[in-house]
Amino acid sequence: MHKTKIIIAGIGGVGGYFGGLLAQHFYDHKHVEINFFARGSHLAEIQKHGLLVIKGNSRFIAKPTLATDHPSELGIADFIIISTKSYDIETIIQLLQPCINQDTLILPLLNGVDSRERIKNVLPDNIVLEGCVYIVSRLKQAGVIENSGNIETLYFGLDNYVNEKLLLFEKLLKEAKVEATYSTSISTTIWEKFIFISPVATATSYFDKSIGALLAHKEKRMTVIALLEEVIQLAKAKMVLISENILEKTLNKWKALPFETTSSMHSDFQNNKPANELLSLTGYVVREGQKYNIETPTYLMMYAKLKKKSGI
Repeated sequence: MHKTKIIIAGIGGVGGYFGGLLAQHFYDHKHVEINFFARGSHLAEIQKHGLLVIKGNSRFIAKPTLATDHPSELGIADFIIISTKSYDIETIIQLLQPCINQDTLILPLLNGVDSRERIKNVLPDNIVLEGCVYIVSRLKQAGVIENSGNIETLYFGLDNYVNEKLLLFEKLLKEAKVEATYSTSISTTIWEKFIFISPVATATSYFDKSIGALLAHKEKRMTVIALLEEVIQLAKAKMVLISENILEKTLNKWKALPFETTSSMHSDFQNNKPANELLSLTGYVVREGQKYNIETPTYLMMYAKLKKKSGI
């Protein structure tokens, strides 16, 4: 009998948490196999001890069927969840070619709104889903993932599209206690997440402050709201269906976050990482704004400074 094979590529905050739930639930399962594609000391820890997943006072060790940095060892997958950073998409897809045939379904869970399009450029014949998550989770140290937030929802799907394989995927995710929702109006969900994350990723990186610190400071709060208004205008120009009260809704979500919460892009700037999500989260708004004749002065100003800081 065919075993359903799910590969999680990128075992950081997102892939580690949701992949951990899947690996724990389907450990030694007759019909489902969960494999991790990871690298370096993180991979070595997972291979030796399993993946430790912490949430509040609870913790568990997740052991995938196989964790490796050699995709050829993983075999052909039914589903691949990609949860690396957005700047790594093309590289990861090329690396995972030994695991992909025409029936492999790909779900990117990355920040930004152009992941599907970029994957389709490499894999035009595959079903590539749209996906997004709301979670505050991070790689604490090699072999350890910590979820410190109060929300952990995952949305995936394609607009106006349903097939049995996608319903099976949702069922498997839910069985593993992943708060997953299959959506046929996913572009709204994706864009509302982008509207949530792009302004704060840009502002936290620009000001080098947490989200709470930005909202507590009157002038900085007004600047973040200016970014929010600009990205909302872009979504409307692109004819994306978004909530009428999206501005208030997004502000309330930011306010509900712990004071010290920041963005992964800000963390990458703080750690002087050689690559970051600036092109996907800030540059995208500037480029698309120009394409649609939408003025984005706040984004333009911050993008120029952050590009210098990045050495782009």
